[in-house]
Amino acid sequence: MLYSIGNPLFTLIFVIVVLFLLLIDMGVFHRRAHAVRFKEALAWSGVWVTLSICFGVWVYRHFGRQPGLEFFAGYLIEYALSIDNVFVFILIFSYFKVPAHLHHKILFWGILGALIMRATFILLGAALIRRFEWILYLFGVFLIYTGYKMLREGEKDVEPEKNPVVRQFRKVVPMITDYSSGRFFIKQAGKLFATPLALVLVTVETTDLVFATDSIPAIFGVTTDPFIVYTSNVCAILGLRSMYFLLAAVIDKFVYLGKGISLVLIFIGVKMLLTDVYKIPIVLSLEVVAVILAGSVILSLILRSRNRPGSSNSAESLITSDSSEQ
Repeated sequence: MLYSIGNPLFTLIFVIVVLFLLLIDMGVFHRRAHAVRFKEALAWSGVWVTLSICFGVWVYRHFGRQPGLEFFAGYLIEYALSIDNVFVFILIFSYFKVPAHLHHKILFWGILGALIMRATFILLGAALIRRFEWILYLFGVFLIYTGYKMLREGEKDVEPEKNPVVRQFRKVVPMITDYSSGRFFIKQAGKLFATPLALVLVTVETTDLVFATDSIPAIFGVTTDPFIVYTSNVCAILGLRSMYFLLAAVIDKFVYLGKGISLVLIFIGVKMLLTDVYKIPIVLSLEVVAVILAGSVILSLILRSRNRPGSSNSAESLITSDSSEQ
């Protein structure tokens, strides 16, 4: 049964605080575009994780043990799934040859778009569950299928040229090939042109849309409370930027992490299918997810024998090919 511990006021306050923190981050600490170093990324990761834990503790103390544990379980799952996003973002930035000092700007605006998309997905999912509770079984089957597919096929190269939204954007919007302005759009000879930065942002947003189809059903397997679903999603996404800079240089070492994420999706799918037979306690769910993820990281560090392949494609033809098409 769908329930909610939050109310519109709680949600509004949460969103206002998040936007305020993002504005401080972008307007004060990252006002000047620069390449984020490991130590800076580590410090910001600590800030966002600490803020998320504090919020989870507030939920635990204000609403009770069950909602508090649901938040932490959802946050852990979403944070783990965000790591998979990091690998894809690395490939996207490599594909488009994005200068390092512009990575943070793209991730900042990408996260703002993700907050809106995730809210839309969650409201839609909550409405469907409220009306058709059996849809949780469909979510469960979908997660098991997705996890099995990831487990069997592994990671795939990013291919923006096959993305229909990206292709349509290139056809409709005139583009230049220069990153030097650091802007998404620029005027030349009285005409508005998109820079490659805009194309990269479109690619990041559409990629996140695909990831949301996995992450939203996964967290509904832990809780059906829209407030918990959204806040745990947001807290995980807020830490995604600093996590990107933290893991970009070392993510190749965690070769089994993708397998662990696949097993987490399968476990959550099974949990959803067993709801009417045996309701797996939230504490046990939290422990299983933590053990799977920790095990995959430890296994990667012990047995790493190969590196993830990078993308060898070039984005130059993707940006410039419009001139021959139009």
